[in-house]
Amino acid sequence: MYYTYSDTIVDNGDPLFLSHGIGAKQWYPMRVTYNRELKVKRHLDALGIENFLPMRYDIVIQSGNRKRLLVPAIHNLIFVRTNRYYLTYLKYNDAVLEPLRYIMQKGIMNNSKDVMIVPERQMDNFIRVCRMMDNERVQYLKYDPYLDKPGQRVRIIDGNFAGVEGVIKRINKNKQVVVIIPGIVAVTLSSIPYTWIEKI
Repeated sequence: MYYTYSDTIVDNGDPLFLSHGIGAKQWYPMRVTYNRELKVKRHLDALGIENFLPMRYDIVIQSGNRKRLLVPAIHNLIFVRTNRYYLTYLKYNDAVLEPLRYIMQKGIMNNSKDVMIVPERQMDNFIRVCRMMDNERVQYLKYDPYLDKPGQRVRIIDGNFAGVEGVIKRINKNKQVVVIIPGIVAVTLSSIPYTWIEKI
């Protein structure tokens, strides 16, 4: 048996708890089946669970009219910050959140696979950039393994993105600051003056 209040769990021998543990809140990138990102986000918000759904403005045709609407920037992806046990519990016991799927990555040993977790600092950088939805400098990139290759890490020290850390990558023949969540998503910041960038 277990008792829940928000994302606080008290366990009494539940095997799911024994395998996952409670642990601290962490950011989990989650796949969402059938383009139900907005529905899942609204439900997470109603439950008081921290989450982030990258959004962008796009031109959408509705009833024959062109409208500029805010839409999910990356289909079938949402980030959820809670502990893993509670998130797994919700996946199995909440019909609205059942479409959530963990994203797996290679483990350190024995070719195992682990649930992917995004470090807090990396997620903070990504959220800060993505929230600038009206900034023409922000562009989502189609993910490519090239983006995971090592590069010069930098920090922006001036302007709207001061404090954001990223990697210098050559995009469309131009060097740009790219904020990357490896294997998942990348956002490029174009036209950042070199005087606003420092190596780290």
